Amino acid sequence: MSPAAPSPAYRRLSVEERRAQLLDAALSLFAHRAPEEVSLDDVAEAAGVSRPLVYRYFPGGKQQLYEAALRSAAEELRHCFDAPREGPLLGRLGGALDRYLAFVDSHDAGFTALLQGGSVVETSRTSAIVDGVRRAAAEHILSHLEVTDPGPWLRMTVRVWITAVEAASLIWLDEGKQPPAADLRDWLVEEFTAVLAATAARDEQAAELVRRLAPADG
Repeated sequence: MSPAAPSPAYRRLSVEERRAQLLDAALSLFAHRAPEEVSLDDVAEAAGVSRPLVYRYFPGGKQQLYEAALRSAAEELRHCFDAPREGPLLGRLGGALDRYLAFVDSHDAGFTALLQGGSVVETSRTSAIVDGVRRAAAEHILSHLEVTDPGPWLRMTVRVWITAVEAASLIWLDEGKQPPAADLRDWLVEEFTAVLAATAARDEQAAELVRRLAPADG
């Protein structure tokens, strides 16, 4: 009788590795179902662990797990607009939108739940996490604009546009991801130039940016 094949060596996960595993499982579930529809048993099953182990890492239960998952998603979203300050501004903006829309696409129907919270789990903390993503995105874009001291009109313009990007993303999911992501990206870049041009009519700082963004042969 031939000897049995050795079983794979078991490796105990570190605290950070186990926590990351549970967050990945939770994010995967929240990506396709609203938070109130996901139980700790669901997370435990997806991660291949026991329910008590989930409680060990998240003693606050589903609310704590959801907030941790939301922070993890928020970090990923923050990085979408954080890119090297190289090349034309509108090209950088298009690249940021490509990353943003890829995130939206990969999280599918859970995008609404991840960014806006469900009726059961939304709290002032989750709202603050989401608002932090929007503010970080605005700061990255203002940095790309290379304006030393952006005034209130320019700040308002950028933040209004970010709100429009989020709304368009949610509508895009509701419309079955149509039009194609590349077309949506181009349209959103055009929306940015349009809203900037509207602000330029009353703000010299925005007007100067419009002149900088104009084609060289314009």
